[in-house]
Amino acid sequence: MKLSTHDVIVIGGGPAGSSSAAILAEQGHKVLVLEREKFPRYHIGESLIPFTYGPLHRLGLIDELKKSHFTKKYSVQFVQPDGSKTQPFYFFNRYDRDSIAQTWQVMRSEFDLMLMNKARSQGAEVREQTEVTQLLRDDNGRVLGVRVKGPDGQSQDLLARLVVDATGKEAFASHRLGWRVGDPYLNKVAVWTYYKGSKRQSGIDEGGTTVAFLPHKGWFWHIPMHDDLVSVGVVADGKYLSRDGVRDPKAMFDREIGENRWIEEHLSQGECTGEFWITSEYSKHSRFGCCEGLLLVGDAYAFLDPVFSSGVMLALKSGVLAGDAISQALRDNDLSPERFEDYGKQMRMGIENMRKLVYAFYDPKFSFKDVVMRYPDAAGELTDCLSGDLAKDYSGLWEKIREFVPLPDDLPYGMPMPAQAAASL
Repeated sequence: MKLSTHDVIVIGGGPAGSSSAAILAEQGHKVLVLEREKFPRYHIGESLIPFTYGPLHRLGLIDELKKSHFTKKYSVQFVQPDGSKTQPFYFFNRYDRDSIAQTWQVMRSEFDLMLMNKARSQGAEVREQTEVTQLLRDDNGRVLGVRVKGPDGQSQDLLARLVVDATGKEAFASHRLGWRVGDPYLNKVAVWTYYKGSKRQSGIDEGGTTVAFLPHKGWFWHIPMHDDLVSVGVVADGKYLSRDGVRDPKAMFDREIGENRWIEEHLSQGECTGEFWITSEYSKHSRFGCCEGLLLVGDAYAFLDPVFSSGVMLALKSGVLAGDAISQALRDNDLSPERFEDYGKQMRMGIENMRKLVYAFYDPKFSFKDVVMRYPDAAGELTDCLSGDLAKDYSGLWEKIREFVPLPDDLPYGMPMPAQAAASL
């Protein structure tokens, strides 16, 4: 069999794929990124949380982001259905004002292109409009490479020492290998659109994210962006949003506007851009994080509910962690699945920490205020977890929260697949 000239093939050029490719190429490895679409392309997920700073700094993108036109984000606030709101939670009250405490609301088409160009500048080869159609595997289940269809419609087999699946929610490999599973509880529906010229805050609060509650434990996001654009969406149980037989996304969205006075007021001026998107059951996990010849990163590994905007941070973190782990494995000439056990443990730890807060959020009996009133010292840890500092032991915090609401057990997912199991695929 003819050997590939690439050490690593990365499927998908989004944040996880481009960041892992950039890290690998920076360290001298031959990397090929295969992207189905032509960048820039639309994607949801515009709000960056404070601890996105770490991987962005590692990628060398902080100065470029500071010079960009992306709206600066310093805070988040929560609004009740009657319009009453908390004071903004300013990140600089806990973190360094010149680094972690200031983040951005990004246009993903531009942000993702920035990341892809970083991978290119480090030496990664990127092929756009190239669709991966099949994993190539040997008789023992080891992934050897991929079959692709290029812009000309021609198929080609590409081999590499390791394939990285960074295909986001599509989760190309885990769907085909039967690894993809839903979350036991988190099966919400999201409907969103964009407004131009709607009401927004001023000064330092202009770029703050607002989470506006619905009476039935659903919520709106309100994310101010550059060029006077606002991303706004509603998340709730599918049965609630589609009640009375409503199926049209615009009808679902418009009906919920009146359920929160703050949202109603802020959308009372300006104009909707006219497009509506809908997605459901987006909280997914992969039973395994890797097998011989394959490693999952980003949303292909796991994706949680978007309420705390953790998706891009987790994608970037996984890309950087994976890039470093793969680089060391290549240098050691050992790409066995066991080499990536620590990567899997770090990723699951962060996901499970955020997952517990998401579960608490959706419990009608839960309130962050109640927890902090009883345990004032919990405020700092709550802020850290919500800000994306997920590589910490929060067991003490979980004990406190469990006095108010039940929390889920950790899911036994994301570790390397045993060799004997891979051979039976």
